[in-house]
Amino acid sequence: MLFEPRSGRLAAWGNALLAGLVSPDEAVSSIVGEDAVHRVVGLPGESGPVGLTLALGRLRALGVTGLRVALPAPGHPLGLSGPAEFNARALDAGEAVVAVGAALGLVPEVAEAGPAPGDLHVSVTWHCLPVREAPPADVPSLGEAERELAESLREATVVLTRLDVAGSGPVAEAALSAYRARAEAGREVLAPGYPPRAVRVLALAQRVDLLVSLAYEHGPGGAVAASEMAARTEALRPVERVARRALVAAYNSAVEERERG
Repeated sequence: MLFEPRSGRLAAWGNALLAGLVSPDEAVSSIVGEDAVHRVVGLPGESGPVGLTLALGRLRALGVTGLRVALPAPGHPLGLSGPAEFNARALDAGEAVVAVGAALGLVPEVAEAGPAPGDLHVSVTWHCLPVREAPPADVPSLGEAERELAESLREATVVLTRLDVAGSGPVAEAALSAYRARAEAGREVLAPGYPPRAVRVLALAQRVDLLVSLAYEHGPGGAVAASEMAARTEALRPVERVARRALVAAYNSAVEERERG
């Protein structure tokens, strides 16, 4: 249930590879994770789909020095800079990766096949498309994201607790327990080369995203009146937005640190 976008894994481990901190095999294995296979189509110089190892090498040869994440939502083009075709595909996918050093972006298309939800063959096709070289939309600094996240979480908790929807009950407790167990087991939330503050911000943003998902998905709690349900939605929407901004800031921090020198 933790929100770990594929674009985040590609950017984090791609940045570590571009910085020479991990091997190609380690980077590709971490990006693919539990998926069956990842391919890249539309890469300049390639007539068909290629594997991630070749794709990452080709991106480096094309001048790519870093990778940034975009997590757009309707009305919020977070991390995007255009053009319209790329923005539309990224918005449809809910995520994208934008290259630094070459005007290229990657949008994932996920295909699932299998007999049951727990037994799926997942393949990912990354569509490589031209992007506009311009500052990404609405991406905060790491420090700004951390402050926003803490403040927004405090404000929303007051409202959600009053409405009895702050993630209570056995389903919520089980999800939070799984989160804590995974964190305590030393899960590497970011690749080598990221500052400790980025790891902290990413972990907090993921926890906030989990709480928002629980509040949306597991019943209205005490918010039985239409007005109370509307208040819940109004309380959750800005928290969700701030959590996405924090995720993008964390994943992009390795590039930002290098650019600051």
